[in-house]
Amino acid sequence: MAIKMHASLAVHAGDWLNTEIVAPRGMTIKALAQHIGVSRQALSTLLNGRANLSAEMAIRFEKAFGVQADTLMRMQTAYDLAQARAHADDIKVERLAA
Repeated sequence: MAIKMHASLAVHAGDWLNTEIVAPRGMTIKALAQHIGVSRQALSTLLNGRANLSAEMAIRFEKAFGVQADTLMRMQTAYDLAQARAHADDIKVERLAA
């Protein structure tokens, strides 16, 4: 039996990065975007939880801050799955017979 995580425990990787890594350093989105080589808009949408973390962006954060890209990607996947599970009843698929 798999352990089910409550959806409220899943945190968007961008929200976490913003709260725990970027904001405490007092960095502006513009300055960080320039440093890691992405557009200000792309970084802003990620940090505000409106875009999913890509593997490439995870590596950029790993290089800039030392946080493991694998950990960030697992965080994003857990969040995505929790969001999908919250609407699982809306997904109409019947089990295939063996």
